[in-house]
Amino acid sequence: MDLNTLFHKIKNQEPQTIAVAHATDPTVFESAEKALEKNLASFIFTGPESEMEKALNEASFTFRDDTRVSFVNTDSDKESALTAVEIVKQDKARVLMKGMVSTSILLKAVLNKENGLRTGKILSHLAGFSLPGRDRLLFITDAAMNITPDLKEKVQIIDNAVYAVNKMGVDKPKVAVIAAVETVNPAMQATVDGAALTQMNRRNQIKGCEVDGPLGFDNAVSRTASSQKGITSEVAGNADILLVPGIETGNVLYKSLTYFGQAVVGGMIVGAKAPIVLTSRSDSADSKLFSMAMALSTTK
Repeated sequence: MDLNTLFHKIKNQEPQTIAVAHATDPTVFESAEKALEKNLASFIFTGPESEMEKALNEASFTFRDDTRVSFVNTDSDKESALTAVEIVKQDKARVLMKGMVSTSILLKAVLNKENGLRTGKILSHLAGFSLPGRDRLLFITDAAMNITPDLKEKVQIIDNAVYAVNKMGVDKPKVAVIAAVETVNPAMQATVDGAALTQMNRRNQIKGCEVDGPLGFDNAVSRTASSQKGITSEVAGNADILLVPGIETGNVLYKSLTYFGQAVVGGMIVGAKAPIVLTSRSDSADSKLFSMAMALSTTK
């Protein structure tokens, strides 16, 4: 599945609404403009009225009077986050999107025991990459939420990613458990976890996907590299999802593919009652649009 296929899928499903927390950045309105032009979603923007006005003017936003757009005035980024979460909780929107609010403030609202979007599941980040020369999307988890997940948490992170990718249209995705080497070394926990996760998948403890590991990054994405090392696997060289051992590895790989791989990247949080579009302030409008597409495709 490529990015165009993902957009086509969303156009054919029931239109959904995105609640944006603290929409005071022009790129939020630039990406929303693209989504509205493609008729992918409706929007509820929260934030201080004057700041939103300035941002949409800078973005030359042309849909301010459109029936698919509404605005909720708030006094602060904290209030914007709480308001956007409440909108989603009341089912007035199906997707939550981060605007110019810190991730910590947004997640505090999401994880509020009384008024948040908790499910009891671990929250994890799923990044999607549309890469030049690759005919389908590549996904990486978890590059932004869980710092050093243990084996139990890695199972849940895989489950979250597989659920989301399944909803996007990838049946039985291939999951590569990434490590520095392809052989099990008791001194390298990532390799031990990779072997355990592979066995758990074979025993149907991890469902809906094919898991193999440990695998190096090269052997996960390149048939030539995996063949040269004599690795025989349905996953090796053909992975859809890369499970990284920790946030440092994920973060570096994420930024490497973005800056050196010229990828268009999308990102979302999985595991809450609704998908959460979590993007960086430096992300382009196209990246924000990709993130929206990922989230919209996974609404229940």
